[in-house]
Amino acid sequence: MNSHKTGLRVASIVFAIFAIGHILRLINHAQVTVGTHTIPMGVSWVALIVAAGLSIWMWRVSKS
Repeated sequence: MNSHKTGLRVASIVFAIFAIGHILRLINHAQVTVGTHTIPMGVSWVALIVAAGLSIWMWRVSKS
């Protein structure tokens, strides 16, 4: 396995972990506050789709 494939797989796993974190936030209805701003749940839906998409894409590219 070369370093490019390893890097893509590691990045894929990192994005998968982020996606799982957003799934858990959506299931548990956890509030996230940054400073004085509360982050809406819709942001987690978008982040979940982006992170899952990147994870799947990078994993597929690493196989070729």
